[in-house]
Amino acid sequence: MKKTIGFIMGLSIFFSLLLGGCSTSSALADSASTTTQTITASAVSTAAATEDTDTDTASVITAVAGSKLDVSDMFTERDLEQTADLENATYITLVSDEDVSITEEGVYVISGDVSNVTIEIDADDEAKVQLVLDGVSIVNTDEPAIYVVTADKVFITLSDSTNYLEVSGNYASTSIDAVIFSKSDLVLNGTGSLEVVSNAGNGITSKDDLKITGGTYTIQAAKDAIEANDSIRIYDGEISIVAGKDGLHSENDADNTLGYIYIYNVQMNISASDDGIQGNAIVQIDNGTINIETSLEGIEGTYVQINGGEIDIYATDDGINATQKSSYDVVLEINGGTITVKMSSGDTDALDSNGDLYINGGTVNITANSAFDYNGTGELNGGTVTVNGEVVTVLTQSQMGGGGRTQSGGSGKPGR
Repeated sequence: MKKTIGFIMGLSIFFSLLLGGCSTSSALADSASTTTQTITASAVSTAAATEDTDTDTASVITAVAGSKLDVSDMFTERDLEQTADLENATYITLVSDEDVSITEEGVYVISGDVSNVTIEIDADDEAKVQLVLDGVSIVNTDEPAIYVVTADKVFITLSDSTNYLEVSGNYASTSIDAVIFSKSDLVLNGTGSLEVVSNAGNGITSKDDLKITGGTYTIQAAKDAIEANDSIRIYDGEISIVAGKDGLHSENDADNTLGYIYIYNVQMNISASDDGIQGNAIVQIDNGTINIETSLEGIEGTYVQINGGEIDIYATDDGINATQKSSYDVVLEINGGTITVKMSSGDTDALDSNGDLYINGGTVNITANSAFDYNGTGELNGGTVTVNGEVVTVLTQSQMGGGGRTQSGGSGKPGR
């Protein structure tokens, strides 16, 4: 059974339907009535009642010198708002085995502990829809918990509550294979927590841009934990990931200038069977605390730029790898931060560029048989670099500290 939630725009009618439903642990439920059945009544348009801050870009980000990405319009003011305007919100209590269909722009506060429910958003392509998860638990067998078919942008905002979304089995459609699956821009923010479990697919997928600006997330996925076509942009938040493939993955097959990852700030732990962070075009990290506990390759992209932050990586192939995956120049550039890379034994490289390698600042600590591998230019222009306990002043190919072998020249391994 499907519930359809719709608005008649511009009318000032308040309503409340108080019917029996699932019991939930909700931070907001006491402040307004809940809607638990098909809604045919009208409500005030949220867009008409409040100023739209989604068109104004936030001015809190100041680009670092030499920033590869233009960060001036990465986030709007509404992206960064961690609470929703609930004055004209619609309250929905979920019921097991009843899907919810949202077709109009607005703010929807969702609560309920249910199974086999999909919240589907199929609105106008200019509509902005905000879901406020307020004590939600959804466990599905083979369908996404949240599925965005069409909208301009969807916000998933966590109230000061605990939320849980899981798909326990194989997905009914291999093309819609994430617990949260969006074909439109997706923003995750808020003050609460969300746990996502995907036993046979991806955790969170956006076929457009995916932004995280606040909240606490625990994601366990058989494939990629967080995936987006155009970009993954992280402003803030706490994220813990266990992934059967990549922790973060951004790739656009149609336009290889897209598929980038930008991290302004984050606290993140990643255990990945493949790459910890992979952005096919650009990976740029300006700040944050990132611990990649296990990975095949810690960070990978065509152009990798690290400007700050505390980054710890354990990898079994390459610690940080720049390789040709897009039309950008292949460059690994470190300008700041504290970066610790520990490699497993064998044919592994801590810093590997199939193009150029530049260390211009920061502190780099490497424990590896092979510290540096680059095909083009390798320059140590600033910062402090330590390899196996010894400070180095040049980037020697296949550097092995502690009096080990050195190899001048040589070519890097081809990218995967």
